[in-house]
Amino acid sequence: MVLLRRIVATKILEQWRAPVATGVKAQRNFSDVAPPRPLSVLTDEELAMKDTIRKLATEQIGPLVKKMEDEHRIDDGVKQLLFDNGLMGIETPEKYSGSGCGFLTMMLVVEELSRVDPAVAALVDIHNTLVNSLFMKIGTEEQKQKYLTKLCTEYAGSFCLTEPTSGSDAFSLKTVAKKDGDHYIINGSKMWISNSDIAGVFLVMANADPSKGYKGITCFIVERETPGLSVAKPENKLGIRASGTCMVHFDNVRVPESNILGEYGHGYKYAAGFLNEGRIGIASQMIGLCQGCMDATIPYTLERKQFGNKIYAYQGISYQIAHLQTQLEAARLLTYNAARLKENGLPFVKEAAMAKYYASEIAQTLTSKCIDFMGGVGFTRDFPQEKFFRDAKIGTIYEGTSNMQLQTIAKLIEKEYTQ
Repeated sequence: MVLLRRIVATKILEQWRAPVATGVKAQRNFSDVAPPRPLSVLTDEELAMKDTIRKLATEQIGPLVKKMEDEHRIDDGVKQLLFDNGLMGIETPEKYSGSGCGFLTMMLVVEELSRVDPAVAALVDIHNTLVNSLFMKIGTEEQKQKYLTKLCTEYAGSFCLTEPTSGSDAFSLKTVAKKDGDHYIINGSKMWISNSDIAGVFLVMANADPSKGYKGITCFIVERETPGLSVAKPENKLGIRASGTCMVHFDNVRVPESNILGEYGHGYKYAAGFLNEGRIGIASQMIGLCQGCMDATIPYTLERKQFGNKIYAYQGISYQIAHLQTQLEAARLLTYNAARLKENGLPFVKEAAMAKYYASEIAQTLTSKCIDFMGGVGFTRDFPQEKFFRDAKIGTIYEGTSNMQLQTIAKLIEKEYTQ
């Protein structure tokens, strides 16, 4: 069993913040200022975690990828592996059976899992960045005690926001929660809900006071066995096929008022805020996916010979690979930067949107080019490039489309120049 070590200790935060603080005080003598750590240089703990997860993913998840893809589900053994190794509670404090690691560590885990199977990474990312994070940051102590331990050790969680008529315009949702004494009765349907096939608990955004518009949206905790909750069959998707994505229906689902997570009417704030964190996770998924695709492709170009030379020797191939590798590294730096900002409590919304936008866009190009480099065999399911290509497409869609990321970036740029 892999033991996840606590990474975000006080001394590490001080180490990362020290260059900023010292730089202000020592402007007269720059030789006394410790240089900032390069973004791509990881701490010993982070590097050990990255290497450990790479080994685990390659050796224990890799052999099951095709089986899970064909069956459209995460293998039970893989799910248990994730729980046993602390990957379903990466940031969650140890008192709730979590691993107590930092945000960048979580992103490194998602990246390394994505090198092998982005579908497994999607499960881990959404579970940690949306479900666990909401409980940790806005849940009552009673809610944390009741649900966080189980989320770290027993079952997955699901975040229910999107509906058939509310995609990018998420706050126009139609699901309602009507007060009935000390309970609420929820009615409505949610669509494209990740992890819903295996989730034991759902965080449901429902409007408890439609007269207030989006300011009536409230987050409710709904357990899977609650009468009236039903999960439809998984969607037959283009990519990340092992990741269960289903419609979830609520037919007079009755939950106690104590199942409100956070404050009444603040659901829209929670959804917007925590999706910003989740976007860094999607960027991590995309850069891991890209790296996995390159790792499977470059060795082939160094071995495959045409016209008497390895095909990598031709500039038409090697220059394109150099260009793609440069884009991948740029995406990685954007992602690590956003993660570091979030981890240190600094503004990160624009950087998160940039990371997700750029990483998901270049993922489509890179995986397509890798199929080109492989030639005919790249078009078959015998090689992993076609799966990476299909899996990449979701990156520009979920947790905010590319256009929504551009809108966010543009608004924040305008704000910077008009303040």
